[in-house]
Amino acid sequence: MAAYAALVSVMQIVDQIESHPLPPISLHKNQVESLTQSITFLQDFLEHYSSQGGYTEEEDIWEIRIAKAANAAEDVIESHIVDQILARSTNNGENTSSTEFYQGLQKEIEEMNSIHIEIKEKMVVQDRRRIIKSITTDAAGSSRSTSGAQKVTMVGFDDVLYQMLDKITGGRPDRQIIPIVGMGGIGKTTLARNIYANPLVWHHFDLCAWSTISQEYNAREILRQVLDHLGKGNTCDLSEEELGEQLYKYLFGRRYFIVMDDMWDIKAWDGVRNFFPNNDNGSRIVVTTRLSNLASNFNYSNGLDMKFLDEATSWNLFSKTVFGEEIWPFELEDVGKKIVKGCKGLPLSIVVIGGLLSKSERTRENWESIQRNLSSVVNMEDNESCLQILYMSYDSLPVCIKPCFLYLGVLPEDDETPISQLIPIWVAEGFLKPFEGKSLEEVAEEYLEELVDRNLLLVEKRNHYGKLKSFKIHDLLRDVCLREAGKMNFLSVLREQSFHDIPQGIYLQRRILSTLWEYPKTLLQSLEAAPLVRTWIGDLPKSLSRNFRLLRVSFSDKYFEEESSENYGEFLLRLVNLRFFVVDTDEHLSRIPSAISSLWNLQTLVLYNMGFDYIFEFWKMPQLRHVMTYEGTLDATHGLNGDMNGKDGVFVLENLQSLFVMSNLNFGEGVVRRIPNIKRLKLYYNKTSTEGCDCCLSNLQYLHKLEVLGLRYSNNFHKYLESELIFPSSLKKLTLEKTKLPWEDMEITIGSLPHLQVLKLKMDSFVGIEWETFEGQFLSLKFLLIESCDIESWTTDKTHFPRLEHLVLRKLNWFWEIPLTIGDIPTLQSIELEDCKANVVDSAQRIVDEQEEFGNEGLQLRVQKNL
Repeated sequence: MAAYAALVSVMQIVDQIESHPLPPISLHKNQVESLTQSITFLQDFLEHYSSQGGYTEEEDIWEIRIAKAANAAEDVIESHIVDQILARSTNNGENTSSTEFYQGLQKEIEEMNSIHIEIKEKMVVQDRRRIIKSITTDAAGSSRSTSGAQKVTMVGFDDVLYQMLDKITGGRPDRQIIPIVGMGGIGKTTLARNIYANPLVWHHFDLCAWSTISQEYNAREILRQVLDHLGKGNTCDLSEEELGEQLYKYLFGRRYFIVMDDMWDIKAWDGVRNFFPNNDNGSRIVVTTRLSNLASNFNYSNGLDMKFLDEATSWNLFSKTVFGEEIWPFELEDVGKKIVKGCKGLPLSIVVIGGLLSKSERTRENWESIQRNLSSVVNMEDNESCLQILYMSYDSLPVCIKPCFLYLGVLPEDDETPISQLIPIWVAEGFLKPFEGKSLEEVAEEYLEELVDRNLLLVEKRNHYGKLKSFKIHDLLRDVCLREAGKMNFLSVLREQSFHDIPQGIYLQRRILSTLWEYPKTLLQSLEAAPLVRTWIGDLPKSLSRNFRLLRVSFSDKYFEEESSENYGEFLLRLVNLRFFVVDTDEHLSRIPSAISSLWNLQTLVLYNMGFDYIFEFWKMPQLRHVMTYEGTLDATHGLNGDMNGKDGVFVLENLQSLFVMSNLNFGEGVVRRIPNIKRLKLYYNKTSTEGCDCCLSNLQYLHKLEVLGLRYSNNFHKYLESELIFPSSLKKLTLEKTKLPWEDMEITIGSLPHLQVLKLKMDSFVGIEWETFEGQFLSLKFLLIESCDIESWTTDKTHFPRLEHLVLRKLNWFWEIPLTIGDIPTLQSIELEDCKANVVDSAQRIVDEQEEFGNEGLQLRVQKNL
């Protein structure tokens, strides 16, 4: 796995140099050809060949040698790049001779050629059947399981669910804490999720919220999560006491239901208990925990001890996971039951092994092989046994996905991870193999879906057009990632409890995850001697940034805080190999120093707290894929002068996919041509000149790959626009704010967009008292939000929104009622109201009641605060 990741990475560097408009170095044509030939062969070998029971000792040696040679070649190339850029920045010419670089790279190429020849010769005489491709297929072309394995399945707990629902909705009126206890992977969270999602719970309680605690609990974070679930956002700047006071006031007098998932210490509850009032109205708190002694602090007699599944229920869960509704092949039934017996009733093990088998070849020989390996580990201690079982699913992954899965070990325990944050990091790491016709981001999305299909990830959210939005990974699976990543020197972890024990071979590590805030002198000295580090996740001591000259991926809270203004450029020149860069400027700078253009391969830049109209000359950085700002905007006009051939340092940004938030960007022909592949764009316009302002927004229609657009004006900006607003037909999600368009324009401007699935109309996006829709519009729309507009009436029909699933109305002070025909839309799943008149709530309730009379009991109504 490490060898494969290294091969893909070095090949990407070669491709990036060859395709760069102004490459930092040049590579000899013969070396490129030789390197490409060897890497292609070795990748093919690692992708398609392994022994039936794993690599032989000889093949392990090959993999070690491949990894070592590929990493060494990468070190030679990137070190030369850094040397050359630094030399040019100081006008010293070339720092190292081309001859020296050529010889260094040739040495590593010859080593790879030697491995190539050895493997080829061995394969001629070796029994080809022994190193056939085993369980897996190529992930990029693999078929999806038809079993729907990615869904959270609850089998065998129906009686327990109804028992818990009775406890939660009945009993004494005082606030009660109900623990659900059991080992990791036994289904505590799955049961809690099914309770939480049950319509009876949402109907019975006024308020429902969820909080994940985990081992490293934080009272403030618990309170913030609960408030967020209750729709009380903008809590980031509040203290723990302020959050608690706000929560107490909001819960007081209301019947509430709270889930506190994965509690490890009673102190987590002690720190927040006073903020959950006892209203004597039947409020309930469910706590899931692995620790029986912790549960005894609550009303344990009223709680639930999760038991292992019995044989019949285990078989039922296994069958649904592997085959869905398909008929069982008779010849696999007996070996299947042996596999289920080996899982010992642990739902997590059954689901994960089931996910593995749903992807593997359905032959008796293959299943017996898995059953034999399973039997060898089930007699170990429970936790270790489960880790071994879960490891089998990792081992069966296609080799191209294994680095991605192991990388999930860097994620914080129990955290919900947005894929929009993870995927750019995977891309920057360099271990995603390109496939023709697909961007690296699309490849990453397919890999994540494959992991979901194999039940190795738990889906938290999907967007309204079906794509994965966020996920979690089970603690035991995360342990598998960390153990295997450490064993293969793929990732080294620095922990508080062992920071005096310096990890062996730390000086050779390429990826380091640190949970430390303070670093002992001996550890710092060891890290200073680790020049090969490419990734650092965690708090980075300032002194180490001078040593990690090959760093690719880095997170920092305050990179520029301690730098004097004249040293900003020097600081960036120490990081010229960066690909993924997160910076919290804390409004310390008015612009990113121009020296950032020396970062020849920067792909993702994330900026926090930089204020408005921040200057960053991103037009001069051709490798950029994502530029994202939070709490501020970028000055889009800066640095746009010059042609597009790079002579003036301005390029066509072929790779750029995400760009936000940009202020006052004029979409002239030149800008449209510079960002031909943009997919996500957020724009803000705040010019106040009374003269005409032609921002050429009609040219948005020529961004043919744009899928997500956010557009916000300052209060009166719409008055100064001279060009009309025309959106590209490729749009899937559109958010508008203060655009003040007349409702009459909706039909032509938005309603005709063929792929639009999410439409968010925020404050003053449209103006006028009446909106009338027509048939043939919004053919793909699934989600509609209307917020803070002055609309009073809405004339529509069920045929005007044929695929609408979710309707959200917020803060519509003048709106009178929802048309009853909305309820007749066959796909409608929910109506959500916030700060709307009582008439609107009544009309929504009539819709729900009418649908229930027709037998449609699935339509949900959620109401938060009436006007």
